[in-house]
Amino acid sequence: MKLAQWEQKIEYEVDNDSLKIKFNNPLHCPLRISAKSSDSIIQEKLAKHFPVTMDAQKDTLFTYDTNKPKDEISLKFWATLGNPNDSINKKDIQLPFKMDHKYSIIQGYNGRYSHMTNYAKYALDFNLKEGDTICAAADGFVVGVIEDYTRGGSSKKWRDYANYITVFHPEMNLYTQYVHLMHKGSLVEVGAYLKSGQAIGRSGKTGYTNIEHLHFNVLKPNNSGMQSVQIDFEEGYRGIKLKKGDRVKK
Repeated sequence: MKLAQWEQKIEYEVDNDSLKIKFNNPLHCPLRISAKSSDSIIQEKLAKHFPVTMDAQKDTLFTYDTNKPKDEISLKFWATLGNPNDSINKKDIQLPFKMDHKYSIIQGYNGRYSHMTNYAKYALDFNLKEGDTICAAADGFVVGVIEDYTRGGSSKKWRDYANYITVFHPEMNLYTQYVHLMHKGSLVEVGAYLKSGQAIGRSGKTGYTNIEHLHFNVLKPNNSGMQSVQIDFEEGYRGIKLKKGDRVKK
């Protein structure tokens, strides 16, 4: 079973010939909500408003006329982090592990193993061992946690089964993800505010990997979802220059 990185409440009811849909955004970041109905009349109405961007920690209510009872209405909703219209303000961030530690790069930008998509092309893989401490790269809010997966492997069937943490950084309007955590490897919960360098999780090898490591990715919203972006580090390293085998120290 696939897990969600946050819990969101979506309710709808039919009252006096009105379809009422209520969304809540429990996160400290914008959410883009998309909606779809198998009913062509309702779908035409939904298409006028969705996708809709909800501000952080806000509720939204939509009301539509309908002559159908609730049990005859089929609705599907899905959410994406962020607002692609928000301006990005990149700044140098910290390496995502503990002070006075050194690690090697095992896959850099555009790596041929798994860094070939727009979502992951500027990710960096560090050779943290299982149980090693992962730290926040910048101040921000935890907006996603998955930590209940137990397995992984080299088959792409494991791609959607990694434990990870997602953090939103309001000053930059960027998101960082820390992927392949061990089972129950998160030290934080959704909604927590983090300081740069704070311990947030334990590295592992869940999901699409056959070796223990930390997959670190910086993301910005785009119109279709999210995309990876280049980043530089306070310790003096430029992300684009880091190659397989390079050693980095915090």
